[in-house]
Formats: sequence, structure tokens, C-alpha cells
Amino acid sequence: MAKDLFYTLDLNLIKTFMVLMQERNMRKASLRLFVSQPAISQALQKLRNHFDDELFVKVKTGLEPTPFAELLANDITPHIDGLAGAINRSHQFDPAEVNNKIRIALSPITMTCLPGFLFKQLQTLAPNAQLELVSWSNSTIEEILKGETLFGVNYELILSNKEIYTPKLLDLKGRIIVRSGHPITKPHVEPKDLAGYPIASLISPGWNDKFSYASELLTEMSIEHTIGFRSEMVTAILDVVRHTDMYLPHSNLFPVEQYPGLRALDITINGQPQMKSVHAHMHVRNRNNPLINWLTDLIQQGLMQQGDK
Repeated sequence: MAKDLFYTLDLNLIKTFMVLMQERNMRKASLRLFVSQPAISQALQKLRNHFDDELFVKVKTGLEPTPFAELLANDITPHIDGLAGAINRSHQFDPAEVNNKIRIALSPITMTCLPGFLFKQLQTLAPNAQLELVSWSNSTIEEILKGETLFGVNYELILSNKEIYTPKLLDLKGRIIVRSGHPITKPHVEPKDLAGYPIASLISPGWNDKFSYASELLTEMSIEHTIGFRSEMVTAILDVVRHTDMYLPHSNLFPVEQYPGLRALDITINGQPQMKSVHAHMHVRNRNNPLINWLTDLIQQGLMQQGDK
């Protein structure tokens, strides 16, 4: 049975062969491949034994390929170029080439500032993509693990599953949202200023399903309070705040300028702003995915734009 020259060949030797064909010089080949000249000599000897041909002979100017080497190089060059192109393209990303559905889960705290920004950016930069935004739910992590949802944006969750990667996108500054005619009139408040006013608590599934972060904070400080209303629906919370003296604990992500009749108050504790971070949540296998990296950069940009207002 004839020897199978392909499957018995160390393909690393082909790279050495092609560089020798291009350089016709052992020293230059070793510099390009970042190996020693003896290593190039050893590789060439293995190639000679494999193909039973001299491949290159020494001449005054360096190395001269044999007719077999020239024929071999001519035959394999298109395949090597194709392989190189495929590998290099895999590290290049052009959003204009994205033509599939992009499903992203957003927590309630980002729902008032990200959808319009994301849609406009994708419409411009990735016009063939189909953006699908869904509310973060208790099943979102499982959907990310299954690949049904590309990734999500939420507060950092305490997860036991090591398959979820959660890079931080932004630090948020705490703010209180109240109606324009609310009895609290000053532009920034301390927790004691909120005593007696009910909390309109925005539920972020998977993060504060069974508690109110603001309520826990006020309890620790022995400040009188009640939870007047809870909902995952931002529109429902805002409607209640418009019609009552309840306040919505939120952040500098809330685009108060888009909601006539509402005011944003900065909140500090002992003179320091209350800070929370928002994170992307993705499968660890996608941490270097070019599409997800591009989208997280885009989302970070959108969050920073709103947060700076």
C-alpha cells in the first residue's frame, strides 16, 4: 500500500517549507519563524525524508528549490492562502455582516435608557441584524447557558454557576425618583429625609425578588419606612410615583428629562453617593466572542452617555 504523504506529515513542516520557498535563506526563515537555524535544518531534513526529495540545494545566493519543490509549492499555495484567510477572518468583525437575531435580556433598571439607543445603533451599524430585547427573568441565566439568549444586563448576581461570566459595565450613582410636586423639595437627600414616605420598589428578577435593597438599608439605619408598591414593570412603578408621594430608588441611568412630572434627587449617606454596579452576563465560552464584545462595548457606551447626563 502506498504511503499516505498527507496524513503522515507534521503540518507544521509545511509552514517551514513555504517560508523557505519565499526566503530561499535559512537565516531569514529562522527569523520569520522565531526558531533557531538548527531547528530549520532539522525541519528541512524531515521534509526531505518524507518526500524523498532534496527540495532545496545550496547555491551562492542561498537555497534553490528543486523542480519537485516548485511543483509542490504551486499546488499547495492556494490552499495555504485560503487557510490563512479563513483564520485571519475569524479574528475580524464587521457588524454590517451580522444577519441573525440578537436576543438580549435587560433588567428593569436599564429598560428606560437602553432600548432606543441600541435599536438606533444596530439600525445604523448592523442593519441586517434582528434585535430582540426581552425583560430579564428568573429563567434568563438558564437561557444564556442554553444559548437561547445571547447575554443579559443586570446588577451583578451572586451565582454558583461558574459558566456565567459577568464583566462590569458601569458604576451607577444612586438617585431617588419622585413626582414634581413631592413634599421633598431639595435636590439631594440623606436617608433620614425619606422617613415616612413609602417605597415604590422596582423588582429586578434574580436580584431582589424577595426584598427591597432600599428597605434593607433603611432598616439597618433604623429609619421609619414602608414598601408601598412593588413591580417588575417600570411603567407601572412610574405611574404610581406620579400619583403618590412614593419614591422610586433608581440611579443616574434614569432619563428623567424624558418624563415630565418627575424629578430626580441625588442620595448620599454620610456625604458619600450610593453606588451600585451593572454587569453583562454571558456564557464563559463567549467571553471573547467578537459579536458579544462589540455589543457590550456598545451597551457600555449607551449606559455611560445616560449616566453622564
